[in-house]
Amino acid sequence: MSDVVSCSAGDWVEIERVLLEPADRSTNLPEETAAQPLRMWVKGFARLAAAVGDEVTIETMTGRVVTGTLTDVNPGYAHTFGRPTPELTHVGRDLRDRVAAYRAKAGE
Repeated sequence: MSDVVSCSAGDWVEIERVLLEPADRSTNLPEETAAQPLRMWVKGFARLAAAVGDEVTIETMTGRVVTGTLTDVNPGYAHTFGRPTPELTHVGRDLRDRVAAYRAKAGE
């Protein structure tokens, strides 16, 4: 989360929106999960100026219009896919070498 506390229209922002309150969630969930609201976070461009905590409408990269609570201004990405699989780390290099060898052979 950034230190910026407000945005202008057109700024890249993140909003949070509650999709389902705990009472509306499935009864087929673990107790800890069912006790929490189902939330989503969406990034897009603010349509109007707002402060963190205010309700704001955004337009996503795909053109969707979504309203929610402003949680961050100019958000980044903090996800990871974990450590690389050792067996796959050299695939790109090996494939390029094979393609180069094939092309060299075909050009003989």
